[in-house]
Amino acid sequence: MSGKCSPCQIGQIVLITHGREAGQYAVIVGVVDERFVLLADGSRRTFDVPKRKNVQHIQLLDYISSEVRNSIIETGRVTNGKLRYALTKFANQYVTDSKKGEPIHGEGRCN
Repeated sequence: MSGKCSPCQIGQIVLITHGREAGQYAVIVGVVDERFVLLADGSRRTFDVPKRKNVQHIQLLDYISSEVRNSIIETGRVTNGKLRYALTKFANQYVTDSKKGEPIHGEGRCN
């Protein structure tokens, strides 16, 4: 893995590392610029009112939800149910992987 991190992508699952929601997972629903992204989870943070978050305060994970990404690219928005489904699908896969002893691989902070 190189020292330079990959750019944040719409539909990518992230782990929030700083702030009130630290330890929770969310989906990138928008990229403001190279420093800030918009996050939503479909329940507390909906697509209509996403959280603007500094990329240094999140951990990028190697999982991109194709359903969320395609929906945003095609229509410009995504349903909150689809966001919740993407996070649940990721959580189920993560729990299965951790039971097998395989840690999840993610990028560090973006600078």
